Amino acid sequence: MTRFPITHSPITRLSLFICLSLVVFSACDANNASQEEVIDGDPCLYSDSIAATATCLTAVQEPEYYVEQALLYFDTLDLRAPEENIPNYHEQVARWEWPPWLLLTGFGAEDMINASLALRRLDPSTVPQRDCRFFPVQPFARCYVTFEYEKGACPIYEEFTFNDQGEMTFIEAWSLESGEIYADPDALWGERNDFPRLSSRIPGLGTKTGNIPYHDETLTMQAELLADSEVLDYLERITNWRRYWAEELGQADRDFFAQGCGW
Repeated sequence: MTRFPITHSPITRLSLFICLSLVVFSACDANNASQEEVIDGDPCLYSDSIAATATCLTAVQEPEYYVEQALLYFDTLDLRAPEENIPNYHEQVARWEWPPWLLLTGFGAEDMINASLALRRLDPSTVPQRDCRFFPVQPFARCYVTFEYEKGACPIYEEFTFNDQGEMTFIEAWSLESGEIYADPDALWGERNDFPRLSSRIPGLGTKTGNIPYHDETLTMQAELLADSEVLDYLERITNWRRYWAEELGQADRDFFAQGCGW
């Protein structure tokens, strides 16, 4: 997987802690908690902290709501569905598609909508097989679907996270050819403790709004403290997702999409 490291001046772990402790976050200040406590302790203790991850949130909508939103997402890519069928996207909604696909393939509600409209014309598909279910732990909606293209069927596993307003904040997809999904029975619906998802590791995604201050250097510093190279990679890509997507496309095999579909 190609990495695009974020460059900062040399700084020690101790210095990072000092820098973070000087930054005032409303939730931490209100609870008299230092940033070190939030990072090294329970990231869910202060729900408005930048440390909060998606699993800190609990479902506030009915289970059917989350399933309906996932189905609406697949409607955006199904020629049989009306174009006005669009899920309740968060303004910073992101789509992450694991290899052999191209990692960050969409960021922002407007871009997500425009991309789906373009795909309807350039690479039309239907999504006749859909099995979407609610889970009480984020991601609240998880789906097995099969896309039908002119070249054949493409089975995919996808997950969807939401904020407290019911807005879709993160979409994550795996090719069933990758071998991650059927590694053991507990992986079937992503319930294995070490299931390789990104959504549950992104700081800020677990606040009530799901807003990620991705231009705030303290977010990157926190990810560095967590030593999570994939989160750091994601935080870099969302600063200019089109450029990184183009670079990933240029480096990919010509048949990368077919590989993910098993053609």
